[in-house]
Amino acid sequence: MSSDEDLFAQQMADVTPVEVKPRVDLKTGVGKSTPGEKRRRQAAVSSEEKPTDNYLTANHIPPVEPLAVLAFQREGVQHGVYRKLKRGNYELEATIDLHNMTVEQARVELFDFIHQCLEYDVRTALVTHGKGDRNLDNPGILKSCTALWLKEVTEVIAFHSAQPRHGGVGSVYVMLKKSKAAKEQNSKNYRPD
Repeated sequence: MSSDEDLFAQQMADVTPVEVKPRVDLKTGVGKSTPGEKRRRQAAVSSEEKPTDNYLTANHIPPVEPLAVLAFQREGVQHGVYRKLKRGNYELEATIDLHNMTVEQARVELFDFIHQCLEYDVRTALVTHGKGDRNLDNPGILKSCTALWLKEVTEVIAFHSAQPRHGGVGSVYVMLKKSKAAKEQNSKNYRPD
């Protein structure tokens, strides 16, 4: 009687190994950028002036508790679209971190960021504002400001506090209106012939 190894070798005698090709050609990915990276690079080196008509409220900000969930949806935003945003299921095309900024710095940076997103047809972004005071007794100042400011930008159609993997209640997903060019392209793509 033969051992298990002998029996296995006998059964496998006529088997030829399958040639395995690598799944990803790492050489072709080197130096290539995603569309989001290209837009951010263009925005960073753009010689155009930043918008100077910042209309975001500078004072009298209603306080928001540090652990509060931020949620906002303009009329007309489909519930399924909002639910997908809330779950963090959209690709984040741009991000900004407002940590360690003064209220005025954050006001200017967020205003510029939103307008750059609009300029480059960014639909979903992540704004990290933090929760506020570490002892959680005081309202989060930048969180409170962000909640108000995003509502003041008419092109912001919805926002919701992020999932834990993206910063939880210290960050917010933002959805922006589709640009006119993007709407026309979408219409062309889905127009019945």
